[in-house]
Amino acid sequence: MKIFLALLALILYSSSLSAQTSSVKATSLFDGKTLNGWTTVNPADAELWSVKDSIIICGDGVNKIKANTYLQTKKEYANFEFRCLFRLSGDPATGMINSGIQYRSNVVNGEIFGYQADIGDGYWGDIYDEHRRGELMKGDMSILKHVLKKDGWNSYIIRAVGNHHELYINGVKTCDYIEKDLKIPAKGVFAVQIHSGGVGKVEFRDLTINEL
Repeated sequence: MKIFLALLALILYSSSLSAQTSSVKATSLFDGKTLNGWTTVNPADAELWSVKDSIIICGDGVNKIKANTYLQTKKEYANFEFRCLFRLSGDPATGMINSGIQYRSNVVNGEIFGYQADIGDGYWGDIYDEHRRGELMKGDMSILKHVLKKDGWNSYIIRAVGNHHELYINGVKTCDYIEKDLKIPAKGVFAVQIHSGGVGKVEFRDLTINEL
């Protein structure tokens, strides 16, 4: 019964969200063939990111990830609804298997600062403030745990309008956060990440944005 209710909630929410955004045209952030429009925060990491079968890939599932690496957009965004599909895989026995999506982020002296929609065990759907304040809000797993595919393809929606932030994985809201610090930038780049630690691999596809 719990699984049925969770799936019903997901269907109802997805229908509602589609109705809310149907009048806004989505723009692709990834051409499916190249990394045009993107660059690595650390130029030395360029060889770690690749494109295959319309998927952005980092990590080979064989070698350990030695350091956090980020692939960022060249353009900045303020108010938006971002969507993508992602898949994170790896062996937790080898170390931390984790990823995330930076948004409204800024690069200063080779470090990226900003909000991150987290990905990975213990962090699913969290809002984390990378290199700044740390964890801002834990993701609500009460419904998500029933529909999450831990090593399969999942969807992420990040919606940021003014100081209001919402995260959704597979259509399930994990975070609803209000930023109260007016000094925090409300505009910045997106970046996809893979965390250092274990033998992992992350894949992203169908990255789109609706600017609001």
